[in-house]
Amino acid sequence: MESQGLNQERRVLELVVEEKAAGGRLDRYLTEKAAGPSRSYLSKLIDGGLVLVNGRQVKAGYSIRAGDKIRVEIPPPQPLEVLPESIPLDILYEDQDIIVINKPPGMVVHPAAGNYQGTLVNALLAHCRDLSGIGGKLRPGIVHRLDKDTSGVLVAVKNDLAHKSLAAQLKERSVERWYLALAKGSFTADEGVIDAPIGRHPVRRKQMTVTENGRPARTWYYVRERFDGYTLVECRLETGRTHQVRVHLAYIRHPLVGDQVYGGRQDHLGMTRQALHAYHLGFRHPRTGEFLSFSAPLPADMAEVLERLRRGAVR
Repeated sequence: MESQGLNQERRVLELVVEEKAAGGRLDRYLTEKAAGPSRSYLSKLIDGGLVLVNGRQVKAGYSIRAGDKIRVEIPPPQPLEVLPESIPLDILYEDQDIIVINKPPGMVVHPAAGNYQGTLVNALLAHCRDLSGIGGKLRPGIVHRLDKDTSGVLVAVKNDLAHKSLAAQLKERSVERWYLALAKGSFTADEGVIDAPIGRHPVRRKQMTVTENGRPARTWYYVRERFDGYTLVECRLETGRTHQVRVHLAYIRHPLVGDQVYGGRQDHLGMTRQALHAYHLGFRHPRTGEFLSFSAPLPADMAEVLERLRRGAVR
């Protein structure tokens, strides 16, 4: 059940834990039920006393029990410290609920330390009058991200209806997210699946790695072109973990060309970024239910490298 207080922006969730959910962590349970706020944000609410279980404060790792009554108060989104910037956008589609962008390589999606200007959010704030509030901040509109140096199709949302719908589709894994990746080496099979959990690297905390303690992650791959020492593969995500394609391909010893984090110091064929492009995105429209598909052509740097490989101009 969800109720509204005097402040129309404030959300109050009142939940009763089902039998099948018993034994799980409180923060994970809320992430599933709240449909939008991130687990880290919900953990902050728990630590701040805005989440009560049976009328008392508990920790994020509390093991929920059947029948537990949970009350969650989600404060109004706070004004962004990020300012709108008039940055050109390659808009593939836009209506009252969503905007679909072909993001160029080198553009950061969401503001963070060291990147408060020139981001996709800066551009969206200038282009759109109102974007959905997510993660406790007002109007960022972002429900999924691409790495700074990954190009391709990305959707942002403009209201709570769209936000909740896209978040639910991502959770149920019905969103089509297909990438083209230029990887090192020759794949033995023409297609396959990489099913390996991904988590934070125990030492290099800015990196992800395959680890038995990680979250489930699955990537399907299909060989599209073979070259001397390189392979163009299509990767389809079943899950959406941070750096998933990059980590999974490195895990099977086929790191991405140009990936200076997971690809080692080998030849990058002139690429100054990882050779990864989100070329296809498909999802149900949040208002009409119609399935929409969008695609974006390869950016110039990847297209040029592939053309040289096809001509045999790379040794």
